[in-house]
Amino acid sequence: MKNRGSLVVISGFAGVGKGSILNEMMKRHEGYAYSVSATTRSPRPGETDGVNYFFISREKFEEMIEKGELLEYASYVENYYGTPRFYVERMMAEGRDVLLEIDIQGAMNIRKSMPEAILVFVLPPSAGVLEQRLTGRGTETPELVKKRLARAAEEAAGVGGYDYIIVNDTIEESAEKLHQLIQAQRLRTGRNASFIEKIRKELESFKQPE
Repeated sequence: MKNRGSLVVISGFAGVGKGSILNEMMKRHEGYAYSVSATTRSPRPGETDGVNYFFISREKFEEMIEKGELLEYASYVENYYGTPRFYVERMMAEGRDVLLEIDIQGAMNIRKSMPEAILVFVLPPSAGVLEQRLTGRGTETPELVKKRLARAAEEAAGVGGYDYIIVNDTIEESAEKLHQLIQAQRLRTGRNASFIEKIRKELESFKQPE
């Protein structure tokens, strides 16, 4: 029985390890695909259309908005970014679970356009650990670390809108937890209604006449 894949939305505070968890899970397990976003910005050196982004014109992007062909979109620095519905639907139809790393606002928009999506928020074991991880990256000034932590405090209020949380103690454990969570969704009765009905009809032949 080939199951349709799921759209799995991953969010979390800056520095919590979202990308590392996804990379580790995809390294360990097959059947996953990253969601490829569409953008109106120009490709950077080394970027490939359809791999890093779908690079399209502003006119085409706005046409996709009007036709409802985007699961969510936003505008940053005079460019549009969004999640094309066609790519996600195609990967899911092939049985792949599509991974989309996005912020809370984008996740809530996905919930409206695709209610069956699985929303997962990655949390640190504690605020102190998050601060250590941000500082340990060595890419941000102390002032920027404070701003990221303040932003995390604001974002924490939206975690209740997600279906699941994963506490990232270690990348390896978190990657396995996420994989098991996604696989469990494939066994939900609502997603297997046609197969259940098939088995029920097959068993009808064993019923004794009254």
